[in-house]
Amino acid sequence: MFIIFFIVWVLFNGQLTLEIEILGLFVAALLYAFICRFMNWSLKKDRLMLRYTGFIFSYLFLLVKEIVKANIDTAKMIFAEKIEREPVVYTFHTKVKSPVLRFLLANSITLTPGTLTVELEGDLLKIHAIDRDYIQGDFIFEMVLRDLEEAADAGSLKGEDEDE
Repeated sequence: MFIIFFIVWVLFNGQLTLEIEILGLFVAALLYAFICRFMNWSLKKDRLMLRYTGFIFSYLFLLVKEIVKANIDTAKMIFAEKIEREPVVYTFHTKVKSPVLRFLLANSITLTPGTLTVELEGDLLKIHAIDRDYIQGDFIFEMVLRDLEEAADAGSLKGEDEDE
């Protein structure tokens, strides 16, 4: 997280000089100390985040791919006058157990054009879709998140507090 803070600092400054680097290191250290003290962050969580960096990037790639596909489908639906829409509110129980990953699932569905997560309570998700065919793509997110959950053995992914 310290490195991310430093990189953001340099990017926001738009140039790289010795003064900016030194001040950036100081600011990044202060921010890191703040999140460790007041936001329950730790080096253990940094290592966990590094461990799942590959997953994070592959999930972001999948999300962007699904967003682009849904944008194309939605545009076709809007401009094609003959296509009949069949709006639906679909309710399903997700097999994802982690509250954090359920939250990610619900938001991924909402970010995809044509679908909206109306309710997330426990393992129950209610999704509104502008057409019945839109529901099929949302299960891709659930499958990938379930695979991560099965591979993960860390308590912080399950939303539990860690004792330092």
